[in-house]
Amino acid sequence: MHAKSRHNVRYSSLIFILFMLMLVLVGIGVFAVSVLAGSLETIKQVPVPRSNPQTPEKIELGKKLFFDRRLSGDGTMSCATCHNPEQAFADGLDISLSYPTTKNWRNSPTLLNITFQKRFFHDGRAKSLEEQALFPMMSAFEMNKNLDYVEEQIRVVPEYVEAFNKVFGAEATRERIAMAIAAFERTLVSGSNPLDRFLKGDQQSLSAEALKGFEIFKGKGGCADCHYGPSLSDNQFHALHVPENPVLMDDPAVTATMRFVAKVSHYKDYRTLVEDPGRYLISKNRKDWKAFRTPTLREVSRTAPYMHNGIFVTLEEVIDFFDRGAGKGNTVLKPLGLTAEERKYLRTFLVEALSGEEQAFQYPVIP
Repeated sequence: MHAKSRHNVRYSSLIFILFMLMLVLVGIGVFAVSVLAGSLETIKQVPVPRSNPQTPEKIELGKKLFFDRRLSGDGTMSCATCHNPEQAFADGLDISLSYPTTKNWRNSPTLLNITFQKRFFHDGRAKSLEEQALFPMMSAFEMNKNLDYVEEQIRVVPEYVEAFNKVFGAEATRERIAMAIAAFERTLVSGSNPLDRFLKGDQQSLSAEALKGFEIFKGKGGCADCHYGPSLSDNQFHALHVPENPVLMDDPAVTATMRFVAKVSHYKDYRTLVEDPGRYLISKNRKDWKAFRTPTLREVSRTAPYMHNGIFVTLEEVIDFFDRGAGKGNTVLKPLGLTAEERKYLRTFLVEALSGEEQAFQYPVIP
């Protein structure tokens, strides 16, 4: 073989080796990202924005405001009405309670571990806890409060005047009210659960059935594809086509609320709307039709009923829904083919492993 030919062969071999090495490295990188994306984590540091640092005084002020009925139009409701500490900061209803003569249209999600979320409400319309705190106050079908008026109500309460001056060095405003409530809500973090202890190395923290359920959660069930990180949520929105709750959709008051929200969200066909469009009302992207935020699974056994409209009363119903491949017409999931035994193991994991230690809650004295 000529020297030039041998050189070309060696050069081609080197290119081939480099190409294969590149594929291996890319593959490792993709694998690493995939593993990272679905990794399960214990709760460690609670994220706090620089614009609203935590202080004990601010947290206590927010706690009082969270339970203060002055924040509702008729003085009968507070944030705690729909987020009850005794019910994992949810309310156990298919849809939230509402202002008298109106009806809500979506379920109250738990506020436990809400600090780990990146967007708020089922459709992600709020980008921060501070922004979220004001929505229910203003909402015509929730607390129905004029924010200019609530500012004046808080400013004439001597205890609140003193507290706002101490915390903010200024009087109460809607923004500062929201900041204080958000500071309190960031303290609502689950206690350590058996999964946390297992992830820290305690191999005995999960029962044999829960451990089998954990393997299904990570593997055949595909749950960890969307439920991971410290709050067991990917903070994304998925169009699973959850069925409408017939009890709600046959209620004219619920329909009126749904169409009202669609109207103020500039959905042109709001007058004929017969189903919840989900995140589409926010993004106006067709792929988000009937898409909702992935909920946390921590304390999931305490936060029934499930889904944005409370359509499923039990965890068995939720598992069956996912086992069927979610709702009709969705393109996100396919049937899982779980056996009855596998569904039982998965439920055991969700109930036993994800329930945190009970934490005593001290209610505030409202001024």
